[in-house]
Amino acid sequence: MSGSRSEVGARLGATARAGMERWRDRLALVTGASGGIGAAVARALVQQGLKVVGCARTVGNIEGRGWYHVGQRKRSVSASSPFLEELAAECKSAGYPGTLIPHRCDLSSEEDILSMFSAVRSQHSGVDICINNAGLARPDTLLSGSTSGWKDMFSVNVLGLSICAREAYQSMKERKVDDGHIININSATKYAVTALTEGLRQELREAQTHIRATCISPEVVETQFAFKLHDKDPEKAAATYERIKCLEPEDVAEAVLYVLSTPPHVQIGDIQMRPTEQVI
Repeated sequence: MSGSRSEVGARLGATARAGMERWRDRLALVTGASGGIGAAVARALVQQGLKVVGCARTVGNIEGRGWYHVGQRKRSVSASSPFLEELAAECKSAGYPGTLIPHRCDLSSEEDILSMFSAVRSQHSGVDICINNAGLARPDTLLSGSTSGWKDMFSVNVLGLSICAREAYQSMKERKVDDGHIININSATKYAVTALTEGLRQELREAQTHIRATCISPEVVETQFAFKLHDKDPEKAAATYERIKCLEPEDVAEAVLYVLSTPPHVQIGDIQMRPTEQVI
């Protein structure tokens, strides 16, 4: 991340548009919020005055955080850094107008997801924005990959996302929220989400709602993702981020703010983002 977190906050704040005011004090669910893109999005929304339920499999501190170097920069490679409890405390101490509420949820478990939405319903009324960011990758190709690896990816990247979208819509419908928004953060390992989001958009139209659906598809973002994918080869993982100037999580967070700040009559269907230096 270039610059201090306060500088990043100022940069994100500068991109906020007047349209974000209508979301103030409303509730957003952000999955995979403990690090990388999810943490940046959660922080940006809290800065805009939203209540954010950030979910991840791990919400507290653990030991054994590792490091790697990109050029002259030292970067954390912890699977869930900065962790939701730390991030929530950081947002509070910074005096942001919103609130981050950590929630532990395994998105490969429908029971966990339904329990999370039930807790949100009972404690915070319901969801107005659902940002499906969580995802995982396995080094399992079509020609030589393991079936279990494929199932792991599908259960979180597609099924978990679909369950969250369904439950978010039901939450909006039962409270007569007609201006909600479902944003799916896509990637190469979740390409099916592009088609899924368009199908969701069409179903929302058929249901005669004004709830919007957007797919944001970033390419190489400098997060811990490569270290999860190449967990046995940290040098290979680090090389992913060394060869070009990658996107940063805050770049994706800015795209989320842009999508949410557009007028209700504007539908942003798909945003594709990639580093300027990326060739393939």
